[in-house]
Amino acid sequence: MRIIAGLARGRKLKTPGRSNSIRPTTDRAREALFSIIGSMIHSARVLDLFAGTGALGLEAFSRGARQVVFVDNQSNAIDVIKQNCALCTKGIKDIQGDELIVVQHDLCRGLHFKHPIFEESLCFDLIFLDPPYNKNLAEESLSFLDTSDFITASTVIIAEESSAKTLPDSYLRLELADQRRYGDTGFWFYKVREQ
Repeated sequence: MRIIAGLARGRKLKTPGRSNSIRPTTDRAREALFSIIGSMIHSARVLDLFAGTGALGLEAFSRGARQVVFVDNQSNAIDVIKQNCALCTKGIKDIQGDELIVVQHDLCRGLHFKHPIFEESLCFDLIFLDPPYNKNLAEESLSFLDTSDFITASTVIIAEESSAKTLPDSYLRLELADQRRYGDTGFWFYKVREQ
């Protein structure tokens, strides 16, 4: 697994080994996804939920996102994300300490984070949501995001799930704008419904 484009292009990312609970998005699916959202990334503030290896957030960072917050609950995932952040920033000048932030939090309990970064009013331009497949975590997390303060009228949420699944077309504020399938991987693109 590697970073596909941008400042950290070609850098190989660490994976947690034989973990059944972490399923990194394949390079092929990631490349397809980023060809769709390329114009949204520059200077974006990104939230990577169920971050796993951090590959989605780090790809965004490599391509010009100004800040990425990675959230996962598993200790092995947190360690791998931190190692991958170090790998992707090594030798790159002018990286600030608040550009890549790793937060350990159980997302099954909602989005009430106990971390200093979330004490300020924080909205994100782009949110990656990549929970374990087929456990209804994507739907639950979308419900949490739908009522959160993290989204604005311009936020795009990309939920990844098994391509065999069907995710809802709409929530209270969110509506499905697009969907793509790449082998076993499906991406659902949600935006805030126009008033």
